[in-house]
Amino acid sequence: MIQRTVLTGARVALPSGVVTDATLTVEGTRIAGTAHDRDPGRDGDAVRDLSGCWIVPGFVDIHLHGGGGASFSTGTAEEALTVIRTHRAHGTTTMLASTVTGDLDDLARQAAVLSELTEDGELAGVHFEGPFISPHRCGAHQPSLLRDPDPADVRKLIDAARGTARMMTLAPELPGGLESVRLLADSGVLAAVGHTDSTYEATRDAVEAGATVATHLFNAMPSLLHREPGPVAALLEDERITVELINDGTHLHPAVLQLAFRRAGADRVAFITDAMGAAGMSDGSYPLGPMEVEVKDGVARISDGPTAGSIAGSTLTLDHAFRRAVTVDGLGVDQAVRALSTTPARVLGLADRVGSLEAGKDADLVVLDADFRPRGVMRRGDWVVDPG
Repeated sequence: MIQRTVLTGARVALPSGVVTDATLTVEGTRIAGTAHDRDPGRDGDAVRDLSGCWIVPGFVDIHLHGGGGASFSTGTAEEALTVIRTHRAHGTTTMLASTVTGDLDDLARQAAVLSELTEDGELAGVHFEGPFISPHRCGAHQPSLLRDPDPADVRKLIDAARGTARMMTLAPELPGGLESVRLLADSGVLAAVGHTDSTYEATRDAVEAGATVATHLFNAMPSLLHREPGPVAALLEDERITVELINDGTHLHPAVLQLAFRRAGADRVAFITDAMGAAGMSDGSYPLGPMEVEVKDGVARISDGPTAGSIAGSTLTLDHAFRRAVTVDGLGVDQAVRALSTTPARVLGLADRVGSLEAGKDADLVVLDADFRPRGVMRRGDWVVDPG
């Protein structure tokens, strides 16, 4: 018989809103149903009383480089699995593997490994961040490895991922940029505008060509100015664009994050980590692709070279982003759920499986205590972290 798990007594974040003292039932790998009151279960059920807790959907991260001292960019399955396990323990049950700018052949080899993990169900796909980005906004990417987005090179990386490429970040103002955006859109790969020195007008052209995501909005792009609105205004104002925001308190001032959130709304915001290998670890030195990063007080910066001092991704995990959203940013739980689960799941085309707590969907969920700290994580019906 299929094991039934009954989670009762918690506040459950459903698509219709938060239900108090509710019950969620899991059968096998799927959510069997929800009830607006306590359910004692039936004989043989594994009943968990989660009184005082919250149950929210598993988090979905569409921009993630590393964690647990490991990185997706090493191109080994062992390191990739370390990253996956680290973030999964913090509630991220669905994630893209993001690469870092490198030689095309190296990126192709990394994509081949990551595609196997996607086919095995460990990942939701591959996100190529670079090398087709602006040298003026390269951030933590190696300047000497950057190149213009030649559609033939873009096609090489798509093919290397063997059908698992889900997103590519590029600077559309570069030669070949708009052609590459069109190629990505025609290939079913999300074209993301990021690490760009684009103007307002050129960014609008990219959206018309098929771009649908703003890679970590505000970061690694021109600032919003009153006479030169740049890419920020173009990306925020267009309803076709989902904007990534890094909610760690370092990448964005709270007022800027709240401004973007109010303008775009929870249905167009995807909170991401942009995490590198130090996520879930202590301060110290860590690699990020071919570069070395020093983490101090939880902030990662490039150690040396022409981009020394640049912020190098984050050490964030999405449970911290959720807690910050509701305790610092003043968002409601329902808004935070959409930004961390529902919206990114929709962006990836996975809303029929994950992103909300509904009957028939994967049993991916996070149990949070009254202070919004993670107590349990379930993925496809199995406890990754048992709530006890």
